[in-house]
Amino acid sequence: MLNLKVSGMTCAGCINAVTRAVQSQDPSAKVLADLATQTVTLETTLSSAEASQLITDAGFPVVQ
Repeated sequence: MLNLKVSGMTCAGCINAVTRAVQSQDPSAKVLADLATQTVTLETTLSSAEASQLITDAGFPVVQ
């Protein structure tokens, strides 16, 4: 399980974009995003670096 701090998420559309980005490479990934804490929890086969890059490429920078 990966826990990532993601900035810029403000609505359900943002969550959908992040989910689509991750699932584009791991269709069975489970994505749980929390707008209040700006965190994304992933159950995925992707590495942290891979998931972070996909989310960043979708327009939502991952904060270290």
